[in-house]
Amino acid sequence: MSGKAAKDSKEYVTVLICKNPLLSMGLELLLADTRFAVSEIGSDEPSPQRPRLHIQPDLFIVDGSPSSQELVTSIKLLKAQHPNARIVVVADKFDISFVRLGIEVGADGFCLTTGNREVLIKLLELVMTGEKIVPMALVLSMLSEMTSNTKPDQDSPMAAPLLHDAGIHRLSPREAEILRSLMRGEPNKVIAKRLDVTEATVKVHVKAILRKVGAANRTQAALWATNHLSTKGGKP
Repeated sequence: MSGKAAKDSKEYVTVLICKNPLLSMGLELLLADTRFAVSEIGSDEPSPQRPRLHIQPDLFIVDGSPSSQELVTSIKLLKAQHPNARIVVVADKFDISFVRLGIEVGADGFCLTTGNREVLIKLLELVMTGEKIVPMALVLSMLSEMTSNTKPDQDSPMAAPLLHDAGIHRLSPREAEILRSLMRGEPNKVIAKRLDVTEATVKVHVKAILRKVGAANRTQAALWATNHLSTKGGKP
């Protein structure tokens, strides 16, 4: 096995901390046969008195319902006890103030329970690469709040609306087709050959796609597409 293959097949030791037993059972089923190997399930909150885990977890998935100051404290304690582990909070909904506090104390991602299995796995993979992931709806809400609180300076090059590149534009048919290719993990060379165009053309389209959906890289764009783009060839 090559070094790259070995790296790609790495398993992440995952610990579930859920007060809701149905949520923990559901997460365990969703993560079965993935790189996220559930090694422990707990229902209690971490505390300074709680013994450290015997394992070295790579990832904590924490029940975030309801969002509260106690949960923020729990995230802070988990990060203090396991500084190298990633922390993802799962809940039905999030409010902006909680997400801001959660990020400040060490949370790496926030996942809505309304998403599907593919969204969850992609989000966890992004978090393990060091990305901070927040639901798109919440990002748009925060950007909208920033826009409403800022009077644009018409003489400034920054006067363009903040939501201009936040994924609200419709993609062209070709861009949508290439974005579906990104969802499948296809490299530019494969996309160019299938569409009978040059790799340079594909790169231009990818750059435009990233700008339109507000993504920093191809993986983030694929995650966005999972939520917003039909995989059946229809328009976004």
